[in-house]
Amino acid sequence: MHRLKEGDVVETQEGPASLIPPGRYRIVRLMPPTTGGINQYRIKSLKDGHERIVRESDLPSAPP
Repeated sequence: MHRLKEGDVVETQEGPASLIPPGRYRIVRLMPPTTGGINQYRIKSLKDGHERIVRESDLPSAPP
């Protein structure tokens, strides 16, 4: 079960292991889990509109 839902906005922070640029992103689609069972999301940057797919573990625990 996905922790977040479509339309949620999350804010990522810069970190040493983060591959996601810091900023605010909207969840645009719930994606199927990886073969290891980790949920994935398609997110869209509110700053530049760039979309990417990220694992649930790479996102903050709750929307702001």
